[in-house]
Amino acid sequence: MVDAWGLDVVGPLTKSSGGHLYILAATDYFSKWAKAVPLKEMKKENVADFIRTHIIYFYGVPRYIITDNEKPFCNSLIDKLCQKFDFEQRNSSMYYAAANGLAEAFNKTLCNLLKKVVAKSKRDWHERIGEALWAYRTTVRTPTQATPDALVYGVETVFHLSSKSHH
Repeated sequence: MVDAWGLDVVGPLTKSSGGHLYILAATDYFSKWAKAVPLKEMKKENVADFIRTHIIYFYGVPRYIITDNEKPFCNSLIDKLCQKFDFEQRNSSMYYAAANGLAEAFNKTLCNLLKKVVAKSKRDWHERIGEALWAYRTTVRTPTQATPDALVYGVETVFHLSSKSHH
């Protein structure tokens, strides 16, 4: 299932009330399942930890990850992680970001979803990433004609309608 992940960073954004400036996001190329975390700094240690804890420990070792050539993605720490877990890193061109098109498309979708759920101050976006991810994961994706939830878990997410009647 999780053969390849596209990773990318969104930001710097308006500083959140928690001091976050970036979102590190990853999207599985098959299911379109996405993970995202807010970060205060965009550092190689954060990227390596994210790959290990949010991808490998949850979904297994991918065959490869696709990233751009930015320093947090291309460094000896990420190289060592790739060697330790035996997966490959592929880089999209710095001048042709569309080579990691799935990650770019997800970033755009995530930003649009966040605009719909954040408070007027726009400073709570770091607290709303989970809500935006839930909306994304439970929406049918055109390429797969299924929701990422259904492809990852094998069942559609159940939405309970309120059974209370208002008289």
